[in-house]
Amino acid sequence: MPELPEVETVARMVRPGLLGRQITGAEVSWERSLGGLDAETFRDRVTGSSVSKVWRRAKWIVVDLKQGDTPKGHLLCHLRMSGRLHVEPREADMGSYERVRIDLDDGNSLFFLDVRKFGRMVYTDDADERFLGIGPEPLSEEFSSAWFRGALRSRKRQLKPLLLDQSFLAGIGNIYADEALHAAGLHPQRRSDRVPGPRADRLREELRSVLKEAIRREGSSFDTFYRTPEGQPGSYQDQFLVYGRDGRPCRACGRLVKKIVVAQRGTHLCTRCQPAPRG
Repeated sequence: MPELPEVETVARMVRPGLLGRQITGAEVSWERSLGGLDAETFRDRVTGSSVSKVWRRAKWIVVDLKQGDTPKGHLLCHLRMSGRLHVEPREADMGSYERVRIDLDDGNSLFFLDVRKFGRMVYTDDADERFLGIGPEPLSEEFSSAWFRGALRSRKRQLKPLLLDQSFLAGIGNIYADEALHAAGLHPQRRSDRVPGPRADRLREELRSVLKEAIRREGSSFDTFYRTPEGQPGSYQDQFLVYGRDGRPCRACGRLVKKIVVAQRGTHLCTRCQPAPRG
């Protein structure tokens, strides 16, 4: 599933083609993509509005809409396993995986494609209500050293599943949790309340560093599904230190990378760089 860097990349790439554009219509070929609305209601809600902002929250792409100067709800897109967004000429043949098409006043359309049909293109009047309970953004000022130290101390959970918990921290998934924990020299099963302050600071910095570099490289194409809206793969997978490298040498010390299961999730680590916690 695309994580923060992949979703951020998609949001940035579709933004220029959407900002300021008026929506002139919508076609829905897979109504379940709408998360509960019927196609006619969805079309009525979005048609006539214009796009005022395109941004990301956690693993959602958010398109703010307005009518004149008045806010008019939001489009929320979750790519899930195989969703893709493209801004292309309206007559473009996007194949049989097109689920939603939103027509724009410049002759282009926003296409939502989804092979596995797990993704969502949802209309909501209140995005804030949808995002209640999601943790801070790891690249925001809210994700401060003081907050992170306190948040780790107040939980008594293994680090890996805690980082994956979207109510704790937004946008982190399997790939970037494994990479940041390795870079910070922390075992994924170490308990959060037993991480000393300086080690917590290092983990915070590694999380931010890994995410920024992954965004710079337009995400990780770790399978055949993730491609940028330009149809290109990301390149951060070429930088992986441990993720997907089980049985191969650790790039830091040479010991073979190991794959274990933590909280039912495949987890990659180097047992030398990330010594097991005591007890």
